[in-house]
Amino acid sequence: MTQADEWLKVESLDLDAQGVARNNEGKVVFIEGALPGEEAQVTVGRSKNSWEQAVVREIRRESSQRVRPGCPHFGLHQGACGGCKMQHLDAAAQVAVKQRVLETNLQHLSKVRPERMMRPIEGPTWGYRYRARLSVRHVARKGTVLVGFHERKSRYVADIQTCPVLPPKVSAMLMPLRALIGDMQARDRLPQIELAVGEGVTALVLRHLEPLCADDVQRLRDFAARHDVQWWLQPKGPDTVHLLDAGGPTLEYRLREFDLRMPFKPTDFTQVNHQINEVLVGRALRLLQVQPSDQVIDWFCGLGNFTLPLARQAASVLGIEGSEALVQRSRENAQANGLSAKTRFAARNLFELAPEDIVAYGPANRWLVDPPREGAFALVKALAGLRVQRRTDWQPPQRIVYVSCNPATLARDAGLLVHVAGYRCSQAGVVNMFPHTAHVESMAVFDLDEEAVLPDAQALAGWTDAVGAPGVVGAADEAA
Repeated sequence: MTQADEWLKVESLDLDAQGVARNNEGKVVFIEGALPGEEAQVTVGRSKNSWEQAVVREIRRESSQRVRPGCPHFGLHQGACGGCKMQHLDAAAQVAVKQRVLETNLQHLSKVRPERMMRPIEGPTWGYRYRARLSVRHVARKGTVLVGFHERKSRYVADIQTCPVLPPKVSAMLMPLRALIGDMQARDRLPQIELAVGEGVTALVLRHLEPLCADDVQRLRDFAARHDVQWWLQPKGPDTVHLLDAGGPTLEYRLREFDLRMPFKPTDFTQVNHQINEVLVGRALRLLQVQPSDQVIDWFCGLGNFTLPLARQAASVLGIEGSEALVQRSRENAQANGLSAKTRFAARNLFELAPEDIVAYGPANRWLVDPPREGAFALVKALAGLRVQRRTDWQPPQRIVYVSCNPATLARDAGLLVHVAGYRCSQAGVVNMFPHTAHVESMAVFDLDEEAVLPDAQALAGWTDAVGAPGVVGAADEAA
């Protein structure tokens, strides 16, 4: 076990922004608060046979990349906010760490090396978080209400007064929100407030576990008038979300490069960082190299974030998503932007796909794949199956652009595409969608290799057995 007076040389940073070192016994030590190049003395919290987890106690030879955190609630002390993990690291260095995480996952998990690493997509590092779920807790013994993120490694709500990653208007509302909830009769039955910011609209979704009385409803209306926000109420599941007072402005974001307006509900999945999303969509379409005669499939299409821009360029686009309700929202967005004639949508379970399912949707020159954290294992396995079968009645896409929010599942799927399906990874890079956090958003381009020697069905089975179930890689990566 690491000794209290032992100085550890920090060699690298892991995805959770922990310094990685080795003690005198050769055991790996993950150190919260330490940066590469620093020497640290630590307090060990957990000790296993092959690794230890510790918190920095003292540092010497401080890293040149260490900066003063921009939030007073960031830190390693008890009660510190756990919403951010990297505020002590220079913003440019954070991006470099995330790029290395992507490269390492691709190389170590799937033996894939992109032919070119793209320049990272970056944007504002403060005030960018247009979506957030804020926990609410009435602490009766202290006579106060807490509204914010959880404490670091704790189920308790952090006592924060400001949050610089939220838009300034929302950060300034945290204390007034605490006062509002404290005055409400239902204060003990209000577990969370969900934030969604659109073009000129700030929406707050109040989760309430019992019907609100008339006085509480009036308090919400008065708060909305003072702070220029929309209140939405959520008495049960997400399907029960509704405006407190109908007739307000529409919640939407824009994709200006493609002259698109994207209406959404505050509980819909949309990107947290709208400015980065605009750049992301633009780069994805340029990488896809869509021609006016192309047929394109947008797998995991959501509200049409990629489908509708693609429809501005391609002959037709098929958007596929997991629920009929979401597909209907996509249709409505297509209609609102005059793109119904060039789009069609389908609902199906994208985590259960067979080769014949892909054939049934017809050929497409280009694919855009934007899955959740679980990745697109079933999709790429089905594609690999078609390639292994050497089908002549169906043509594979010439290019695939894969947008990922989990570098581990991207790496897993990249392995199938490259080593079995006959693609090469021509480009990859990160998207800093969540500055100061350990979240890594990335993008990879796969091109059909006409000269690739395709393996047989046994090789496909061997590869899928090796990587295991669809969620295993991601879970292992997070545990490390």
